[in-house]
Amino acid sequence: MKKTLFSLLLFVPLLLGAQVDTSALNFSVSGYAEPYYGYDFNEPADGNRPGFVYAHNRHNEFNLNIGFVKAAVSAQRFHGNLAIMAGTYANANLSAEPGTIKNLYEANAGVKLSKKHELWVDGGIFGSHIGFESAVGKDCWTLTRSILADNSPYYEAGAKLSYTTPDGEWFLSALALNGWQRIQRVSGNSLISGGTQIQFKPNARVTLNSSTFFGSDKPDTISLSRVFHNFYGIFQFNDQFGLTLGFDTGWEEDAREGDDPNFWYSPVMIARYTINDRLSLAGRVEYYADENGVIIATGTPNGFQTLGVSANLDVQVHKNAVWRLEGKIYNSQDDIFNEADGTPTNSNAVLTTALAIWF
Repeated sequence: MKKTLFSLLLFVPLLLGAQVDTSALNFSVSGYAEPYYGYDFNEPADGNRPGFVYAHNRHNEFNLNIGFVKAAVSAQRFHGNLAIMAGTYANANLSAEPGTIKNLYEANAGVKLSKKHELWVDGGIFGSHIGFESAVGKDCWTLTRSILADNSPYYEAGAKLSYTTPDGEWFLSALALNGWQRIQRVSGNSLISGGTQIQFKPNARVTLNSSTFFGSDKPDTISLSRVFHNFYGIFQFNDQFGLTLGFDTGWEEDAREGDDPNFWYSPVMIARYTINDRLSLAGRVEYYADENGVIIATGTPNGFQTLGVSANLDVQVHKNAVWRLEGKIYNSQDDIFNEADGTPTNSNAVLTTALAIWF
């Protein structure tokens, strides 16, 4: 009973803020599609790229990473979004979700609690408050996602209270969530997870962000607490050159009583150079260390300790279309990959191309 009351109380602010809004209602429809082709030089027999890859994860076939149609409605003190999606991204990332929920990219609504201030409460399914990369490729500097992006939440479900300062420099948010990238909570888990986000934009060229998650992604009978922190900075030095620096850290209790918490971390650096209105280049260097297999289990002596390097070319073929080409190499401390004949190896290379279109 207490848990039910707590869940209902999360939506009390919605009722308190739902004063009559007499402003005009704005409605829009948008869409996005990202067909792609990827070739993994290890040539996996089942056509699936390594298990820690959740976007652009099919080998040697033309496919759709993500495509969605989105309807959005907004007024002075109300907004809502509904987006239906399909693609290999949805198949990989929402495989644990039931039924038609797998096809929901967004489904949320929010009300403004103050006439004078940007204080909002939102509930439903929305994009994650963690990280600088999303499932929408055109909004990312590289064609494929970083290891840290693929292995932290892309989406979340719950309620959030957010505030933006009048000058737009600070954004603050507190969240109550169903779990670590969960719409439906893990079976046997009765606990609500939480999160925070603090973002600072001192000017148009600098963004600094700190996001956290705390909770459990296990049933109550195990209930291993997880604490995660994501930090990134985006620096656009001039019209041509930009740099993104990110660092993820996470801790989770060890199932063996008395042992220290398991720890994982991942630094990443992405540089982008815009040649002209049509051409841009990007390069990425990243490292992901998860020796105890909390997020990426390998069953090998040193766990997952992998370096990734990639290079990216973008060609703006239309104001609403970009063609992309990327080469990427992974090198791991252990032999966590397999060659075509099943021989273990510590390296993996992939070439990916995609066409992103939107309206």
